[in-house]
Amino acid sequence: MTTGLMASRHRWIYLGSIVLLVAMLVTGLLSFTQLHATDLANEKAKELATRLGSAGYPVPTQDQITHTLGEDGGAVCADPANALNQAQWTYGMSNGAGGPGRRPVLSDREVVKAEAIVLSVYCPDRLAAVQDSIDDLDLRDTVRK
Repeated sequence: MTTGLMASRHRWIYLGSIVLLVAMLVTGLLSFTQLHATDLANEKAKELATRLGSAGYPVPTQDQITHTLGEDGGAVCADPANALNQAQWTYGMSNGAGGPGRRPVLSDREVVKAEAIVLSVYCPDRLAAVQDSIDDLDLRDTVRK
């Protein structure tokens, strides 16, 4: 009899633990979603969408912009002028090969201008430092319109 009683007691512990974990998961997801979708984030997303559209770029949905960049620009504005971010940025402007075949290519100036637009909306105080790096790049008109 004690074995059946113990199994029944353990079942309630397991069920209670599962319910508690699911409740914590739902609460975490809801609070995470609400943190990214504030009024300021929505305003900045609208402004970015307007600027990208007027510059002739394809515009992501406002929800995509809001969830990616939030209120402060996220990773885009996290010290964009430091050496590591600049290296990763220029590394992305390559031919896409791996290993010794990777080499820089002449990037299109329109592609590079898009990042300047994002910085001007989310962290305009950091745009000048990045603009110096942009001005040093050898950019061409390589993408057909």
